[in-house]
Amino acid sequence: MTADNRVTISRPEDILGFIPHALGLWPKESLVAITLRGLTLGATLRVDLPPERSEHVLAAYSRRIGEYLEADHDADGVLLAVFSDDGWDDAGVVGGQLPLLEALDLVLARRGLALRDAWFIGSDYWRSAFCTDLECCPLPGRPVDQILDSRLNAEMVFRGSNVRESPRLPGPGDEPVLDPEFMRAEGAMLEELLRRWRSRKAFEEMLDVWTRVLDSSHPDEFDDEAAAFLRASLRVPAWRDAVVVLAAAGKAVACGGAEAFRFFGHEGDEGDPLDIPPGLHSPPPAGRKPPEGKGAAGARESRTAATDVSALSYGDVLLGLYPENPDWKRLTSLDQVLAMLSRHGGGEARAATLTIRGWIQWCRGSGSFAAELLSQADAEQQGYRLAELLAEVVRRGTVCGWAKSKSSAWRKFGEGAA
Repeated sequence: MTADNRVTISRPEDILGFIPHALGLWPKESLVAITLRGLTLGATLRVDLPPERSEHVLAAYSRRIGEYLEADHDADGVLLAVFSDDGWDDAGVVGGQLPLLEALDLVLARRGLALRDAWFIGSDYWRSAFCTDLECCPLPGRPVDQILDSRLNAEMVFRGSNVRESPRLPGPGDEPVLDPEFMRAEGAMLEELLRRWRSRKAFEEMLDVWTRVLDSSHPDEFDDEAAAFLRASLRVPAWRDAVVVLAAAGKAVACGGAEAFRFFGHEGDEGDPLDIPPGLHSPPPAGRKPPEGKGAAGARESRTAATDVSALSYGDVLLGLYPENPDWKRLTSLDQVLAMLSRHGGGEARAATLTIRGWIQWCRGSGSFAAELLSQADAEQQGYRLAELLAEVVRRGTVCGWAKSKSSAWRKFGEGAA
């Protein structure tokens, strides 16, 4: 949506129907907070519900939510939606969840944000958090079908939106194909890359390959030889991290960070080019332009000062602290490519694809789906270090820096809901 393509929300069912479309998924065991600027919806924040409900835990949790919502400086109110299946069978959902809302209301009031309304949503029922009229709000609640059948939900579906139960996680039909010949080809490519990984020339050639892949009109369609090369590049830790930085912040930042980390050796920068499969030599389709506009990393690359780039650490990108606005289009392409590569075989390369996909989900604000992917990465290769580190970040409830700001947070749609 844009400012010229607004949707109008007039009932609670419309608001609750808008949330899954805005997030791209139906939340599970989540708190969703939406800031209000008068009568216009602002930023949408989704976080996992607190694992405990002690007074101390709720106070700390509420303070953290308040800090996140303060990033929307123009907000004057907040709407809250608690997605959980707890308490519906015995009609205890209100009593069980009210302490959380009370703690949040106290924190929000101190920050000048009025709690305008709140709802509880389960798999089968939903209800207002503050309605006590049984004729209006019968026990255990109203059927969720009212949300699914709302006018706004129908309009969003008509516009082409769809809501997922979860991100495209490996499931039936997605098991990796164990092809010995393919794995031998990947291993041979890995041997060459490990010999050249400290070469600046090889490093930049690898980044150019990934740039063409991410900017392709079909980023998830490659032959086995191309897939083997891409998987092998992800098995070089320094190159794997550089691909992530490339997608989010651009080549200049990826190269500047590598320089700052002293990736490159004193020798080996010259020599023959990398043996890149023919399927990865193709340029982007005609008419394809670098990302433009506010927030597009590609558009800012040429304007990034060399001293600024060299001072960056990859950790700033991994935590969503740099750039101010990531290149969400390339990150979406990266997720598609990784889903394809994960089906070409198991082992370290598959653990890398699952880990990066988990990171992308975390950047989008979905900690529960991130945790699921990171858990699968650990199951694929126990002790995979990056998966362990990111899983700890998710477990602590840390929110990606980009998800804290309306201007940088991932959204399936733009502004314009009122």
